[in-house]
Amino acid sequence: QVQLVESGGGLVQAGDSLRLSCAASGRPFSTYTMAWFRQAPGKDREFVAASTTSGGSTYYADSVKGRFTISRDNAKNSVYLQMNSLKPEDTAVYYCAVGRYSDTYYYRRQLYDYWGQGTQVTVSS
Repeated sequence: QVQLVESGGGLVQAGDSLRLSCAASGRPFSTYTMAWFRQAPGKDREFVAASTTSGGSTYYADSVKGRFTISRDNAKNSVYLQMNSLKPEDTAVYYCAVGRYSDTYYYRRQLYDYWGQGTQVTVSS
């Protein structure tokens, strides 16, 4: 049974940094796309960042480009999100997701078959 468990969320001030982690279990995901999405109150879940293959391509939403970095460790079946220069508008529940390989549709929620339970990130001004 596949399970994704996120950790690392919390309450920080604007300008601070956080590092989210997601540990996957149940099967190896080295050939899968691993991604982060987020959902703010009253808004749809939105794409944040994706890593399509180990050491391969990474993609970012324009709103986080230059501030967030996604990385993965296939030996640990894990994906990470380093978030720097956090802003109040980054406040959301962040979800880890794993799906089929795609360098085209990585931003679509429908690509992803497995989701974590989410971790709250709150950025105060």
